[in-house]
Amino acid sequence: MGEAEEHLSKVCKRFAKIVPNHAPYPTTFEKKKDPYRSLVRSVVYQQLSGKAAGTIHGRMIALFPDKDHPDPEDLIEASPELLRTAGLSRQKIAAIKDVAQKRIDGIIPEARKLSRMGNEEIIGRLTAARGVGRWTVEMYLMFTLGRPDVLPVDDLGVRKGAEKLYRRDFTPKELGKYGERWAPFRSAAAWHLWRLLDTQTPERSKI
Repeated sequence: MGEAEEHLSKVCKRFAKIVPNHAPYPTTFEKKKDPYRSLVRSVVYQQLSGKAAGTIHGRMIALFPDKDHPDPEDLIEASPELLRTAGLSRQKIAAIKDVAQKRIDGIIPEARKLSRMGNEEIIGRLTAARGVGRWTVEMYLMFTLGRPDVLPVDDLGVRKGAEKLYRRDFTPKELGKYGERWAPFRSAAAWHLWRLLDTQTPERSKI
C-alpha cells in the first residue's frame, strides 16, 4: 500500500478492509499538461461518448493543420461555421472560445504558474470559463496536477461509494464534513470509493 492507503487504513477501519482489494491511487501525473488545452478538450468531451468526442476533437485539431493544437487566438478568430464542420455544437463553440479568451486575459494561466496556486484559487480561475464546472477542475487537480487532498463531493460515484461503505446517506455538504477525517489524502479516498462502487474513474487522458 502507498502512503495514502496506509493513512486511510489508520483513520478508518472500513477503509482498512477495502483498500487492499484495489489498485492504489496513482502517483504519476502530467503536471506540465497545459490547462488551456485540457479545458478545451474537456468541453468537447462533455455529454458525449468517448469515441464520438474523440472524433470531434480530432476534427477540430485538424482544422489547424500547421499546429499540434490551436492557440487561443486561433480559436477566437475561427468562424463558428468553420468550427461547426468539426461537429461542435453552438454551445460548445461559445464555451471553447470563452476558454480561449480567458487564457488570453490571463485568467487561465500556463501550467507552471497554475501549479503554484492553491486548489480553491485554481477552481476559481478555471470555472470562470463558460462550460467549465467545479467537477471538471477537481478532476484536473486530481489526475493532472496530482493534488492529494481533493474530495469531489458532487460526484455521484463518490457519494454512492461512501454510502455503500458507511451504510448511510450523504448530501454533498455532509460528505465534505465527514471526509475531513481523511485529510490530507482525500483524493485517494475518492479513488477507493469509486473502486468500491465499481464505477469507471474519469479517464485521466480526458482531463
